[in-house]
Order: sequence, then C-alpha cells, then structure tokens
Amino acid sequence: MLTRIKFLTAGESHGQGLLGILDGMPSGLEIEKEYIDFQLKRRQMGHGRGGRMKIENDKAEIWSGVRHGITIASPIGLIVRNKDWENWLNKMSIEPIEKPPRKVTLPRPGHADLSGVEKYDFDDIRNVLERSSARETTMRVALASVCRKLLSDVGINVASRVVQIHDAIDKSEIPQNITTKDLNPLTDKSPVRCLDKNAEKEMISVIDQAKQQGDSVGGIFEIIATGVPHGLGSYTQWDRKLQSKITSLMMSVNAYKAIEIGSGFNSGVKFGSEIHDEIGWNGNKYTRASNNAGGIEGGMSNTMPITLRIAMKPIPTLTKSLKSVDIMTKEKKNAHKERTDSCAVPAASIIAESMMCFVLADTLLEKFGGDSMKQLIAHMEASAKY
Repeated sequence: MLTRIKFLTAGESHGQGLLGILDGMPSGLEIEKEYIDFQLKRRQMGHGRGGRMKIENDKAEIWSGVRHGITIASPIGLIVRNKDWENWLNKMSIEPIEKPPRKVTLPRPGHADLSGVEKYDFDDIRNVLERSSARETTMRVALASVCRKLLSDVGINVASRVVQIHDAIDKSEIPQNITTKDLNPLTDKSPVRCLDKNAEKEMISVIDQAKQQGDSVGGIFEIIATGVPHGLGSYTQWDRKLQSKITSLMMSVNAYKAIEIGSGFNSGVKFGSEIHDEIGWNGNKYTRASNNAGGIEGGMSNTMPITLRIAMKPIPTLTKSLKSVDIMTKEKKNAHKERTDSCAVPAASIIAESMMCFVLADTLLEKFGGDSMKQLIAHMEASAKY
C-alpha cells in the first residue's frame, strides 16, 4: 500500500536482535540516534508491562543511510539488539546443537501458534511465536521515527491517548488549549497514557486485577494527526485512498481488532444532516463546522485533524492458561505459557502513531515529490493553499 517509501523488518523475539530497512527517504533530513531512542523508550512504557521490558533498554544503531546526522537518500539500516538474547543462546541458536531444547507443542488461543505451525509444517511452535511476537513492532517504531521527524519538520504532528482499558473509560475531551504537539508529553506522564486522573486510577486498578488473576486486558486508544495538507491520498483508485493505506498498516499489527475514522460506528446511527461536516469560508480558507469525517473525505485528507480510534484485544499469552490441544499427541491440555504483559494498550498507542507516520510520510512524498528535504519543502510552499 505504500508507494514512495518501503520498510522491512527482520528478527525474532529472543534472537540476537531486530533488523530494519527504510527506503525512499529524501536526502537532507536531520536525524539523530537519540531521536529514535526516545520513541523506542516511549514504546516500553505503560502500567502492566511484564518482565521483558525490565530486561531490555532498546537503543537503535544506525548502520546506513545517514552521514553526519543527515540522511543521504540511500536505504536507512537500523539494528536494535536484544539484551535477553544472552538467556536464549541455546534455544535460539543459529547453528545446529547436540541437544535440542524441548519443543513447544501447546498452541495459545488468540495467537498465531496453531495457524502458523499448520501453514509452515512445523512441529515446534517456537518457530512461529518468535516472529509473530509483538517484539517485532520495536523495529517498526524505530524506522517510523525517521518518518516522524520528516513530518515534524514540515509541521505535521502525530499523537495519541488511551481512552479505555477493559471497562475503565476516560470520557474527557482533549482541552482546546492542548495542541497535538503538546499532547504526547502530557499523556506520556500517565502510566496508562490517559488524560483523566480518575480514569487513570480505574485503569491501573483493572490492570492490577487482571495480573493477579493471571489474565490480561485490552482497550481503546485515539490517534490524532494535525497539520496535514489538502489532498494526501486520492479518490481515483481503491489502493490510493488515504483510509485504505491507514487501515492496511494499522491492521497489520496482530493485536488491533477494530478501527474507526472520525465518528466511525456512530455515523451509522445518525441522519446525514447530523453527520456531514458543513463547509464555510472565512475570507482566507475553507472551514468546517465539525470533524465527523475524521479529516478524510473521498479518500483524501481535507486539512482537518485526522482522527482514529483503535481497539486492541487482550494479550493472548496468559498465566491462567486457556484450554488447548497438543499438536503432536492431540491430547487436551492447557495452552503454553510465556513471559507476558497483563496490558500493553499504552505501548500499542505508540505503535499506532508509528504506523500513521509511515502512511503520512509516504503520501506526502507521493503528492509533493522531491529528492531532498529542500525540494520537498519548496514544492509544498509552492502548491500549498491553506
């Protein structure tokens, strides 16, 4: 679905590390390791994270595509090493070993385990769970940090907040004096990344309750992007529509199960006169009386904030195991247990920000072109209307 930029990730959860390549970025973008590391640190935050995040202190190594702190248009290569690899030298050895470790044969409901072993003819679920793990999103966040920097340099900001964990809901509105640029520093101060302090306490309580019971909880978060110009995406083909690109990348994250743009599902229970955003003119630019469309009409951005809500399912690895079947003996047993989080909704919101950054950077470069940041900015200034 991306046309101007490409990214690839590689690596297993408990392997030596994660690899990533980002291709198609213009030259002249200032980017430093510390900027990427800051976003990686944000991904590790959140009440309810498990023991793995106490081991890892994710840092990116820039291997290519950047010279003296500036992109040089060639593919950007990143590595994030797994500290936990030291504890998995035998189980995750690249080379054959004399005494192979015990195979994982009890698939977890809700995970890729069973479908993965059936698809690839494995007799060890370890081969599946190592790659299907959410650890892979670490590299997505790292690569998307470069796209985030490009967007920021042209005035586009992407932020998020958690609005629900299990049955604990933050019903507050974002204060009008809080810009999108200011939102993340504010929500990052909360252990669950929500704005309302009372809701925060309820969310923490339900996470703790789930942990005590050996269970997990999911939730809902909002993504907001502002400063987006007219016309990213297109109505001319299905795969060029902005919402197609956004939803495609968002739903590539295993844990995301539902997404709505703007008023979303509420649009289905309203009259047209109630839901469509009326157009005005203030003498300088077009205005809107509301933003029920969530910043996208006909597959294109319309300069209003792009707003999404995404639902994340509870993590499928439970210490209170669900019923399963051994893939070798077909005996009824409890599912396999791995070290796990009781809640990763706050981290999931950071990952979704990253997916949005990929799409917006791609469609921005597609629309305005330019092989360097200087050219991109000049093209935007020459053609920008509002």
